[in-house]
Amino acid sequence: MGTVAIFGAGVMGETLLSGLVRAGRSVDDLVITERRPERVEELKAKYGVRILDNTEAAETADTLVLVVKPQDMAGLLEEISDHVRPGNLVVSLAAGITTDFLESRLPPQSSVVRVMPNTPALVDQGMAALSPGRHCDDAHLEEASELLRSCGKVVQIAEKHQDAVTAISGSGPAYIFYVVEAMIEAGVVLGLPRATATELVVQTLYGAATMIKETGQHPTVLREQVTSPGGTTAAALRQLDDHKVRAAFITAMEAAAERSHQLASGNG
Repeated sequence: MGTVAIFGAGVMGETLLSGLVRAGRSVDDLVITERRPERVEELKAKYGVRILDNTEAAETADTLVLVVKPQDMAGLLEEISDHVRPGNLVVSLAAGITTDFLESRLPPQSSVVRVMPNTPALVDQGMAALSPGRHCDDAHLEEASELLRSCGKVVQIAEKHQDAVTAISGSGPAYIFYVVEAMIEAGVVLGLPRATATELVVQTLYGAATMIKETGQHPTVLREQVTSPGGTTAAALRQLDDHKVRAAFITAMEAAAERSHQLASGNG
């Protein structure tokens, strides 16, 4: 993979950096860009990594990982384009930035990969979806996959599915946190101390997710195992169905996908 340069030392940039270090990558093969002096000192102290400016990082890198805000991407590409060499791999983690957008601002035949990550990468449980550009070969796609596997799971998808991925796994952690908030509030309403309600809900979530992952059973089967005829769970699920919670989730994710499409089309 050679030298990896991470452009942008925000939350996701540092997450990727720390994941690569934990996965055994030498800091000698890693560089990161950051303009704020206090942040530079923090990163040096924490990781011992080289901090370069954008053009120096582009000159040094074999793999360029762009982790800037979508609105900053055009400026970054303009700054580094002349320093991207044939054979380099350019990986973008910016939401809504298409491979066409990247390819049109980089040297001809540049190898690019578009990624939709998510925040559980912070705890090495990320879900990243990768889409290759027109000039990306299998070796470069595998390089990008290996990079993202340092902090979670990776799937490869056609780029036309990126809006759906954004709605499901990109925004998905927020839906889970939303449900957890509601369940904790219910516990408080029912008289539990908030700390107790929180512990009950968080462990229940963790346990249920682990059951889905490790048993391989369909969630419907697992739900039915908890739902005795005429029992407490059935009473609760009846209310969720009456309030069309399942339909609301689907509608919400359709709205997220549509918003993703709007942003990617420059109609935000």
